Amino acid sequence: MASDGESEICLSMFSQTLQTTMAAASPSEPCTAEEMLNLELTGRAERVQWVLKTPEPPGLWQELMDSLWETAFPLGNNFSSLKKQPTTHAISVLQGIFPILQWCRNYKATKFKKDLMAGLTLASLSIPQSIGYATLAKLDPQFGLYTSSIPPLIYALMGTSREIAIGPVAVVSLLLSSMIPRLEDPVENPIAYRKLVFTTTFLAGIFQAAFALLRLGFLVDFLSHAALVGFMAGAAVVISLQQLKGLLGISHFTNKTDIISVLEAVWRSFHHAWSPYNFILGCSFLSFILTTRFVGKRNRKLFWLPAIAPLVSVILSTLIVFLTRADKHGVKIVKHIKGGFNPSSVHQLQFAGPHIGEIAKIALVVAIIALTEAIAVGRSFASMKGYHLDGNKEMVAMGIMNIVGSMTSCYVATGSFSRSAVNFSAGCETAVSNIVMAITVLISLQLFTKLLYYTPTAILASIILSALPGLIDISEAYKIWKVDKLDFLACIGAFLGVMFASVEIGLIVAIAISFAKIILNAIRPGIETLGRLPGTNMFCDVDQYPMAIPSPGVMVIRVKSALLCFANASFIRERIMMWMAEEEEDNNKGSGKGRTQLVVLDMSNLMNIDTSGIASLEEVHKQLVSRGMELAIANPRWQVIHKLKLAKFVDKIGGKIFVSVAEAVDECSTIKIMTTI
Repeated sequence: MASDGESEICLSMFSQTLQTTMAAASPSEPCTAEEMLNLELTGRAERVQWVLKTPEPPGLWQELMDSLWETAFPLGNNFSSLKKQPTTHAISVLQGIFPILQWCRNYKATKFKKDLMAGLTLASLSIPQSIGYATLAKLDPQFGLYTSSIPPLIYALMGTSREIAIGPVAVVSLLLSSMIPRLEDPVENPIAYRKLVFTTTFLAGIFQAAFALLRLGFLVDFLSHAALVGFMAGAAVVISLQQLKGLLGISHFTNKTDIISVLEAVWRSFHHAWSPYNFILGCSFLSFILTTRFVGKRNRKLFWLPAIAPLVSVILSTLIVFLTRADKHGVKIVKHIKGGFNPSSVHQLQFAGPHIGEIAKIALVVAIIALTEAIAVGRSFASMKGYHLDGNKEMVAMGIMNIVGSMTSCYVATGSFSRSAVNFSAGCETAVSNIVMAITVLISLQLFTKLLYYTPTAILASIILSALPGLIDISEAYKIWKVDKLDFLACIGAFLGVMFASVEIGLIVAIAISFAKIILNAIRPGIETLGRLPGTNMFCDVDQYPMAIPSPGVMVIRVKSALLCFANASFIRERIMMWMAEEEEDNNKGSGKGRTQLVVLDMSNLMNIDTSGIASLEEVHKQLVSRGMELAIANPRWQVIHKLKLAKFVDKIGGKIFVSVAEAVDECSTIKIMTTI
């Protein structure tokens, strides 16, 4: 196929030939106009051959093999250089797997000072949040701390984000606590429940790593931005309602997550004895945490204040309960938190139990949600700092850290937006801040867990509640409403589904609406009429550009779809014929537009076509011929023209294939002139 440069050279030569002929021709010669038209037609015929004589495109089998080869051997054809310099390439491979080996060479003491402060600040927020999120996941408090120790260390070695803070998060904790209790009750059989959590974590890590290795990252995109906004907001409301158990000191609470069941459980609890001290203590420190957050936003220099507020709340509330013996007056406390380093949980992974199928489904959902949140958080901060976040490496890092985490008593970890924001504000430079945080948590597990015996559960509820406003983005929802109503439908569908049904229903509704939007656009694509912009050879939509001028006797149509297939072929055929019928009706009424002689189908948008699409074009061509019109194709893509040639459709329309719409329209004008000479 000729390149753009060769095309320009040929056009230039044709123009020069035409100008030379015009200059050499005598004004008295009667055939000068005919010769010029013949030259112009000859040039167009040559350009038509450029389209028709393109090389054969790669077949489906070749494309599939190329994709598999690229996936299996990302180095491509560099094996010869690998043999020549094996050591250098081995180092490059190691740096690719462990990015820390690349940036640690330029690591300086000034960076470590900033990372140390950021890591300590991060730990002060992570410790109380991790305990709270573990209770939300219906696990013992120490498992939240375990999840804030080993996974951050693994991510620091393999991840590419500098700011992201790894650990347990509210949404993932909610997913686990809403899905797994249907298989095992966490109260009646906590050991079996914990085993299912670890198995889910392991499988989620496998899925996340597989997404990267098999180039399946597009699965994460099934949950659109709008759906994610609605899902996060709905999850925030559900989590906040779940915290009423700790805030009010309710002993018996529902395992369901929908708003109706939760409010019923709260209402029933008022008919039993309960202590108001839980509510007073929780609301007091919730107000304190929210106040410090407000002060920190107003004064950026005090960023550390909201970061340490949860830890200060835990320390002060624990002292208050201990000194006043409030636990004797109805205040619920955490009691025993097991200390020490993460114990091994390899023996607790279950792959042959009766629930393995359901666990795999839960793991897939959790893996996608965790990846979506982590990559969104990482990319937002990477764009602020102006560096590239490698999506594939992120998926591998997340997968490996959860696989290792499942073997060290951790549940699913991912990137937390609130803690990442604190890490960013604290001035972190690299992932060393995660290492500092993890070491601090491990030290706390070894030395300080006994001091948390009298920590009130109401404080953990208030800490979780204080982190939830960041999950509700009303301004973004309003922006989605203004920009795209169907996107907003997916957003509100996810929100209401999570609130009034369950987390899974909310996800299903959001994905279903997103897919419905894709299918609707595919089966009912728009069709636009094109006109020439004055003084140019550009043809644009006459509705979008009112100054565009329709060409007399020619109707130019463009289908707003990348695929003409069985799903939309009938609709497109009917729309084209309907427009033709309207044109004929206007001509019969004497509108003065002139009779249409040529219909040009602009295929610049069309990437591919199937047999149903070709059959619809053949039907359109028959209908046009019966009405005394002709069909021309302009700017067909590689796969499209190849299939049209195989189907003999090019011959059926008399070879009317053109490089551009302008050429097709000018062809019609030239024929008119030829008939008048």
